[in-house]
Amino acid sequence: MGIVNQDNITDVVINSLGKHGTITDREREIATSLIKHLHGFIKDVKLQHSEFLAACDYLARAGKLCNDNRQEFILLGDILGVEVLVDMMTNPIEGGESESTVLGPFYRENPPVLPKGGSTIQKHYDNEETAYFEGYIKDENGNGIAGVTLDVWEDAPNGIYENLDPDQPEYNLRGRFETDENGHYAFVAVRPVPYPIPDDETAGELLRFMGHHPNRPGHMHFIISKDGYRPLISQIYDADSAWLEEDSVFAVKESLIGKFKPAPEGLGTDLHFEFDFVLKTEAAVQAVAAE
Repeated sequence: MGIVNQDNITDVVINSLGKHGTITDREREIATSLIKHLHGFIKDVKLQHSEFLAACDYLARAGKLCNDNRQEFILLGDILGVEVLVDMMTNPIEGGESESTVLGPFYRENPPVLPKGGSTIQKHYDNEETAYFEGYIKDENGNGIAGVTLDVWEDAPNGIYENLDPDQPEYNLRGRFETDENGHYAFVAVRPVPYPIPDDETAGELLRFMGHHPNRPGHMHFIISKDGYRPLISQIYDADSAWLEEDSVFAVKESLIGKFKPAPEGLGTDLHFEFDFVLKTEAAVQAVAAE
């Protein structure tokens, strides 16, 4: 039945799925739920046509902002708590593995490959606090994992990521490192500072619509990976940072908070930060091991 009214429109659209083309069971599941919830939202708030057009214009403007340095839709998803929820659904904690959190919109591929203990700092700031980051990447049995790649990045002491700041060198405060035979990693960077996410354009409009602030606590990003283990996208947070309990993208988790301490003599930095991660074995590898 294709003749619609307010009572049957949702069922009519859902029943049209797959009638003139092939869709998978998963596509049908997603589309059915999307239609139900979207129609339910429209009815719940009694959305007006002028508001629908304003929403279309908003999304169009958001799309035009997307480029290699700014992914506006990820940013909007972060502000709404969507990315962190998707991440938790994708990477449920089933044992002792480390928690993941959002990738964020400012990641850049192929940062410099640096030696263990090397520095990501290419430009210095008067207010910077240098820090020696180190720890172990372990498996679920507590054994160190050799040859793990750590891709790290952070904002500069001015609160801006390198790819948004023309005054910073390419890939400043970004780097790739590898664990040694004991699973130990180490690198030099700076203490990350709190910063506002971009609050101009459509991201700013959404923040103001929500009555929310744009600020994030100081954090270091990690992508940790090795064949045979589930990749871990995470962040570690400064326990003494502002905005820790009011993160604008809702990404802070208790297990990811660590403490900066004064660096011991001879380390060569102002601060010292120790943090271990536990990687989960990929399901396919677990199945083979159980056979």
